[in-house]
Amino acid sequence: MSMHSRLPAAGQQGFMAGYLEALALVERLHRLLLDVIKDEFERLGVLDINAVQALLLFNIGDNEVTAGELKSRGYYQGSNVSYNLKKLVEMGYMHHQRCEVDRRSVRVRLTQKGRDIRDIVGELFARHAEGLQEKGVLGADGIDEITHALRRVERYWSDQIRYIY
Repeated sequence: MSMHSRLPAAGQQGFMAGYLEALALVERLHRLLLDVIKDEFERLGVLDINAVQALLLFNIGDNEVTAGELKSRGYYQGSNVSYNLKKLVEMGYMHHQRCEVDRRSVRVRLTQKGRDIRDIVGELFARHAEGLQEKGVLGADGIDEITHALRRVERYWSDQIRYIY
């Protein structure tokens, strides 16, 4: 297939431009989310944990999980999970325990210190949700539309990965 046959037809160029803009926006929003979390922790004087680690604690919540489970849920990539979990255990934000069935696997859960961080992030997100609604930035219908659209993209991308293997 030649390079020219891969170029979108004139009618599809608008869609392609919109798709690329959406991809860039998703990437920017993720970085901005981490900046917002970092700013909140700096404001509160919590300086020993980074935004990625705080988000990890938030997403673990009250669950007891393995690094593999976190990766399979699609939240985190490879060695970053293991590294961050190790650091969070060392800093006292998480407990870890070898799995009885598979001694290679380690299960982790939050300590009280970790739950405190989870609560800070949860309160930040609650304030944001309230602000988005109060200021008319986004209502229930809008958030539902965004979530449904992003889930469809997630399914499409997941299917593309499955077809590769």
